[in-house]
Amino acid sequence: MTDATTRAAALLKEHRESIDRLDAILVYTLAERFKHTQSVGRLKAAHDLPPSDPAREAEQIARLERLAEAADLDPEFARKFLNFVISEVIRHHERLQK
Repeated sequence: MTDATTRAAALLKEHRESIDRLDAILVYTLAERFKHTQSVGRLKAAHDLPPSDPAREAEQIARLERLAEAADLDPEFARKFLNFVISEVIRHHERLQK
């Protein structure tokens, strides 16, 4: 291998190690988030509150889009991601209401 190829391979390894650490952070962060949303779901079920709160969801999506723009992340991607998370949370809340 040439020096340039060796250096590129080292940089690739460093990037991949960072990506792996960030993936772990994402998984643990999502797990923590879902622990809280499960508590919210149990609270809603105990007090006969609806499993979803469209006004809150819209606020959160707008907030995440602003954060995405500030972080130089595609707001559309952020919106899709949060919509996916919200749909999972609502699904869990609906299950708790049965």
